[in-house]
Formats: sequence, structure tokens, C-alpha cells
Amino acid sequence: MNETMQLGEWIGRDNGEAPTSSVEGAADAPVPMEAVRGKLTANAPLDKHVWFRSGGKADWLFEPADVQDLKDFLEALDGSMPVMALGIGSNMIIRDGGVPGVVIKLGAPFMDVEVTGETTLEAGAAAPANKVARRAAKAGIDGLTFLTGIPGSVGGVTRMNGGCYGRETCDVLTDCDVIMPGGEFVTLTNAELGYSYRHSALPDGAVVVAARFEGFPGEPETIKAAMKKITAERGESQPIGSMTGGSTFKNPPGHSSWKLIDAAGLRGFKNGGAQVSEKHCNFLINTGDATSSDIEGLGEIVREKVYQHSGVQLEWEIKRVGRP
Repeated sequence: MNETMQLGEWIGRDNGEAPTSSVEGAADAPVPMEAVRGKLTANAPLDKHVWFRSGGKADWLFEPADVQDLKDFLEALDGSMPVMALGIGSNMIIRDGGVPGVVIKLGAPFMDVEVTGETTLEAGAAAPANKVARRAAKAGIDGLTFLTGIPGSVGGVTRMNGGCYGRETCDVLTDCDVIMPGGEFVTLTNAELGYSYRHSALPDGAVVVAARFEGFPGEPETIKAAMKKITAERGESQPIGSMTGGSTFKNPPGHSSWKLIDAAGLRGFKNGGAQVSEKHCNFLINTGDATSSDIEGLGEIVREKVYQHSGVQLEWEIKRVGRP
């Protein structure tokens, strides 16, 4: 099946939360180049940084050398333009018009995972969530195995309360270190993050730089076996290896999104180069030449048709950011 729809035709369309306006003076460096030790790049392509492999450029991409470099940068920026942190890019659509302001991309200096106690770990925000699960297993720390099923970074799961298999980040996170939009370094407890389903109270422009987790004692081989089972189940049920963005829509109360999409006859449905996965209906796929408009437009078609069929309005779990 293939269908094209002009975005905005459906009254229930969700336009996302990211700023879409141009930024005055964006051609000029947002802070003096000599004021940063990391890498600051103008008009930086972002498609290679997201799993959909689509989308436009960032006005500016900043890759800080360390926490202090990021703190200094945000202090100098002083709220003069929008700031967005970008992790692994597994649950995000970068719109074709690109992202205004500054995109922060944390790299190797933020990837360490360290066991800090009998049942505790600390991880940099750029570390993949499954790296935390593997390190915990090796140390005999149980309770974090679900993280092996989340294709995201520590910063991403901390902000979005990532979860699967009946567990969420809020179940294991104790606190996290955050650089606020004005450059202030703060440590926020689990309670202060105000967690709910796939949501935290972190403000726009705040950048998670590290997080701490707590599990409980377990046997390394038993934990590793549970992780292996999760990995196998994901491979069997999800389009692993495709250009996808992971779980597209939140599960409405009392429903599974994939079942609602399947019941509406949308398995394999296409919009341009984007397709609803044949393997798992709550995954959208770039079949090779999809634009971000194709992908987001497909999501909106799915939302409309599911509503027409079942009366349930799906909510996006994938973040859509930038200019259309």
C-alpha cells in the first residue's frame, strides 16, 4: 500500500515540541571560537547521527571536550539560541529543514561506565544503555538487564525514562548530573526528575552528562543469560538492522500500539520511502530513500487511521525536532 497526505490535513496532527524558527545571527559562531576546547561546526549534517539516516543540518554542532568545556560553552551562550542534546539518535526524527541553534553531541569523554559499589554504577551520558547492562552483569549487579533492550544512550534514557520488559529507568536511577541551559552544574535526584511514562521534568536545553544507577546482588551468569534472552527476543520481533527509530508511539492505557496499528490494516503501509514495519507495526522504516517528511508524514497517517478505526489517538514516542 502507498498513500501520500499533505501534512496538516488531519486536525489531530501532532507538530512536536522543538523550535522551528530560524535563528538570527546563526551564521556567526554562537560563542568565540577560542572560548571552546571541543569541536564547533557550522551547518553540520545530522543524518549520519540518527538511525533513520535522514534529515537536515544543525546550524551549529558542538562536541565538548569534557564537562567543564560544556559548562563554559553554555555559560557563554547565555540562552541566546536554542540548545538540543543529541545522543545515539535511535528515537528521533531530524526534520529536513535542520535544527536551529546548537546541537550538543557528547562523545568519548562521556562514555565511561564505572562500578562504584556492590550494587551501584556511574555512567557517562554518551554511554550506550546496553553497555551499562553489560558492566552491571559482569559485576554481579542485577536489576538493570532491561537496559540491554533499549537502543539509546544513558543521557537519552535518563531524559525520556526509557524502558522495556516492564521496567523503566526511574526504577534504577538514583540521580544524575546535568548542565542547565545557563551553564549551571546540578545533581538531580530521581524524585526531582519528576518521572512519568517516557517523560521527565528536565527543561529544554538541559544536558545530562552522567547518571548513577542501583540494582541488587545477582549471579553474573544468570544475569548474562537473561540479557541474552532479551537480545534474542528483540532480534526475532523487531526490525533490527533496518534504518528505524525504535518504538514509534507510546502504548495507550489498556492497549498495545502495534496491535492497534495492525488492526487498522497498516502493516507494511508506505508513504514515499517510509514504511510501517512488516515485522513490528510500531516501528517505521526508511526503506532507502525516505525523507524525514516521508517518515513523519507516515506517522501522522498511522495516527489518523488508527483513530478512525479504534477511536484511540496514538501519541508519538519518537521525538521530532527542527524545521519542516
